Formats: sequence, C-alpha cells, structure tokens
Amino acid sequence: MNVTDSIINIGVYDKDLDLFEGQYPLKRGVTYHSYVILDDKITIMDTVDRRAKEEWLKNLDKVLHGKEPDYLVVSHMEPDHGACVQILCEKYPKLTIVGNVKTFMMIDEYFELPTSTKRLMVKEGDTLELGKHILQFMMAPMVHWPEVMMSYEISEKILFSADAFGTFESENEDWTFEARRYYANIVGKYGIQVQNVLKKVNTLKVLKICPLHGTILKDHLEEYIHYYQLWSTYTPEESGIVIACASIHGHTMDAVRYLQHILEESGETVIVYDLCRQDLSEVVAAVFRFDRIVFAASSYDAGVFCPMEELLAHMKSKNIQKRSVGFIENGTWAPSAYKTMKTILETMKSLEYIEPVITLRGAMKEKDKVLLQEFAKAIREGGCQDEICM
Repeated sequence: MNVTDSIINIGVYDKDLDLFEGQYPLKRGVTYHSYVILDDKITIMDTVDRRAKEEWLKNLDKVLHGKEPDYLVVSHMEPDHGACVQILCEKYPKLTIVGNVKTFMMIDEYFELPTSTKRLMVKEGDTLELGKHILQFMMAPMVHWPEVMMSYEISEKILFSADAFGTFESENEDWTFEARRYYANIVGKYGIQVQNVLKKVNTLKVLKICPLHGTILKDHLEEYIHYYQLWSTYTPEESGIVIACASIHGHTMDAVRYLQHILEESGETVIVYDLCRQDLSEVVAAVFRFDRIVFAASSYDAGVFCPMEELLAHMKSKNIQKRSVGFIENGTWAPSAYKTMKTILETMKSLEYIEPVITLRGAMKEKDKVLLQEFAKAIREGGCQDEICM
C-alpha cells in the first residue's frame, strides 16, 4: 500500500494471532507495518514479527525490483518489529543499520550480526539525507521501550511514530475504541514520557502519521493528538461510570444491576463489566475513558475474589489516577473484599473515594436497596466537572 508515491507500506496483516504480547485478546489479528522510502538511498523503516517474515520479504522484493537497500532504520526493537534485522543484514551485506545507542545494545542482545554490518548511531535532532527525503530523528524513550525513536520525514511531512498512535486492527471504523484499548494497555503507564514526545510533535507540521500497528492516519490528526493528550495526562474523556464486578454466585452482580438501573434512570452513562468473563484490556480502556469507577467484589480466602485482584493489578501497572472510586463488597460471614481492594488502590495516585462503602451479606435485601440508592446519589455527586471531562 502506498503512503505516498515514494513511501510504500510493505507490512503484513497477521490474521491468525490470537494474543498480542501474550496477553491481550485479538478478534481479527494484528498488523505489523514496515515502510520503504524509495530515493537515492533506499531506506527500510523497521521490519516485522518472525511470524510474518516470508510474506514481508516477498513484499520487500517486489518493491525493490532487484535493487539493494542502503539503510534500515530501527525505531523499536520489540520482536514484533525487529525480528528480521539479522535476516536483512545477511541478505544485504552493504546495508547500514540506523539506531540510537540503546537500539544497538538491544540488537546485540537479540542477534549476532555479521561483523561487517555497518552501524550508524543517531541522537535527538540528527538528520539523515536520503536524496529528496530527509529523516529527522526524535527520541521517544519509554513510549514504550527505552530505545524507541520516531522519525520525521521533512519533505513529505510524515511522522513514523513507532508504536505510538497504533491500534491492533488493520482498518478500524472506530479508531478511538481500538486506539484507547491499545494505548491504555501498551503505553498507559508512561504518561509523562508521552507528554514529552507530544511537545516535540506539536512543533512539527505533520500531514500523515505512520505507526507500526493499525491504521495510517492522514485526516483529523489534531483529534488523534488530542486523545493522546487526554490519555497521557490521565484526564477522563467524558462523564460516565465503569462498574467492574467480580461475583462468585451472582448475588454481587444482582446488586450491581440494581445500581446500574438507578444510575441510568438519572441520566448517567454506565458500563458494567463481568470480570469473570470480560477481556481485562477492555475494562482498563474504559477506565481511561470515564471519570468514575465502582469496584464490586465478593470476599474470597480472607481477601478479594481473584478476577478483581487481577484487574487492580492491571490498573496499578498502568498508573491509573485522577478518578473517583466507590466500593461494593460481599461476604457472608467475614467481608474482606473492601479492605483488600482499598489497600491496593492506596498505592495509586490521585484517587478520590466515594462514601458509603456498601457491604452485602449474601443476597441483596430491601435494606441494601436503600443503601444502594444513597450510594448512587454519592456516585452522581462524584462526577467530574465539564472542564475536566473533555
């Protein structure tokens, strides 16, 4: 697929991959993008996962028409992008690898390249002239590995953004949904680092963004950058409530559905997730989207039911903050879920706690419904203001 007349995407759509990074479920596979810049100096921008190497090499041969590439720019050494570095170096002995100091440290951890392989080390702001095209390099450490760098092609004003602005799917009608899930789970921890990169991007005139996964972006770029601004500052996109429920026999879920009904009748947007069945990456993405969270869980082994503990571990690892949170716990003889959840959440930043805490003992009763009505009122009052939810 042509990005422009002289920049070709030779990436591969891996339709059969079921888990991204071994943990995030994929419904329709994932794309690995790789680009070739055709100029006086032919340049390959990244490779692909080893699962896709045969198709990728065919795509590359078709574009090269018998010519040899001059440069391979390695934006990101994660194996779904850097797996074919050694294959290229062996196939094209005159090839020069372009990377930064951390790139080459990682290359040597993954490969034993031919001693004749040439290396060009670049740093922030360095440029590489290819002919009509000029690449300017922008370091993006921890977005989301320490060696990541982006490249800005000056003549056609294209940003090669590594994993940033990516999605799992090849073509998405709803970029926001997949990009949010991708960002929250892949990049979410590194908000400060993303902010540092956005400051650099905002100084450039960008006409297209070419990520290593997902859709090549060419329209409404300010909208995509705006979402990254929100997500990287942990600012809720909109007013709404995520209810995450870990229910063993269904009684906790009964209370959650009752609470959902009350909140929706008052005009609130509510999404309920059954943690025993739901893809946690979608729950984490929803937490990035909305301003309030209710954690509803059964007590279990003097702690909290395992699916809830797993969600909280994910949220902690993604640095979730700036949210209002409330609790429903259930415990027939010794409720312990709230204490366990609160202990985990207290290690996280900038969370406000909604009172009262609802404690159920077994099945929901009429007196519990009264308490849930009071709880719903407190949740409504805990919503973000218009200037916060953008």
